[in-house]
Amino acid sequence: MRIAVEGCMHGELDNVYKTLQYIEEINNYKIDLLLCCGDFQAVRNENDMESLNVPRKYREMKSFWKYYSGEEVAPVPTIFIGGNHEASNYLWELYYGGWAAPNIYFLGFAGVIKFGNIRIAGLSGIYNARHYHLGHYERPPYNESTIRSIYHIREYDVHKLMHVEEPIDIFLSHDWPRGITDYGNWKELVRHKQYFEKEIQDGTLGSEPATQLLEKLKPSYWFSAHLHCKFAAVVQHGEDGSLTKFLALDKCLPGRKFLQVVEIESGPGPYELQYDEEWLAITQNFNSVFPLTSKSANFRGVKLDMQDCRQWVRSRLQERGAKPFEFARTVPCYNRSQPVPIGSFSAEIPRNLQTESFLQFLELPNLLENGSESREATQSPVSLNQRGPDLDPEEIPIDDVDELEEIAEDEDAAAENARI
Repeated sequence: MRIAVEGCMHGELDNVYKTLQYIEEINNYKIDLLLCCGDFQAVRNENDMESLNVPRKYREMKSFWKYYSGEEVAPVPTIFIGGNHEASNYLWELYYGGWAAPNIYFLGFAGVIKFGNIRIAGLSGIYNARHYHLGHYERPPYNESTIRSIYHIREYDVHKLMHVEEPIDIFLSHDWPRGITDYGNWKELVRHKQYFEKEIQDGTLGSEPATQLLEKLKPSYWFSAHLHCKFAAVVQHGEDGSLTKFLALDKCLPGRKFLQVVEIESGPGPYELQYDEEWLAITQNFNSVFPLTSKSANFRGVKLDMQDCRQWVRSRLQERGAKPFEFARTVPCYNRSQPVPIGSFSAEIPRNLQTESFLQFLELPNLLENGSESREATQSPVSLNQRGPDLDPEEIPIDDVDELEEIAEDEDAAAENARI
């Protein structure tokens, strides 16, 4: 199976798919799957821009809306996770995963899916210690605080992934596992990204929960993005000697290393997406403690009975089949000939038929929509404690990394001019 891996999409679907088609032509082969490691920016219309945490100068419609509307269809099956620059209102509709557009599948805030006989797991968002133990309290419309905290990973989602026991072939995360630079050529990395050196030396670069998942799951491959550079490493796990091949990639720009094609042994095609039995059982088992306020999940309230749960899920899959539920649009599409002013759309979370069908299939209540949570759930811990905006000065959004790169380039140019 040939799998293309892409770093940060930043809405550049047209350019990535054109690049894939060019690679297929010059190599005379077919790419079976595209994986994207976050910052996908599934923006459907003008209203989604208000849930996209980027500086206003970076807010553009880009090209996802074409695939959402049906004007274009993804030429390659695509699976993506969320990063820290997403239309978070839309991804919340698909918290459990689902088709964001025809042939484009969101893996959910955490998830496992099968493509052929390959198991692909992923964790959306980035790590922030201040929000890690909280519940998913954020709801659109987001304020200055929640537009950022919505994409911070939560212990609840990591805890579910830590209960996966069967082998994982590929894991996707947006930020890197902490300490991964110890397994690759970090000196070459800091030669190009000087401002990473202190974090590498301090052991603070990356996500500690991602490291825990790496050590527990030991996937054959781990792909990441976020830091806008290419970096490779190989982790040898001590207990059994198994290897995880790690690769981080850049964002989609000319001359940047944003794409890599890897070949993975698999069964014969044709390949299609299917629900993963073990993950559905984990989801079914832990949904009773899904934390929808600022309070953390009470894991002591979960009675682990995975064997019975799996048997029940297996019987449901045998009855219905394992294909994900079909894509269904939930909001009006962007119309370039008739732009709509921001604020013209309802702030209510729309009904997502995919999510409703998925929850009905697992006989779970739908807790995602407005009105399903208490008033506390829509408030941030900041407003509850009557403090100021919950902005973390230590968190550097990736667009600020771009600005750091621009400053470094300007300084290099100035030094070159001085020598001249």
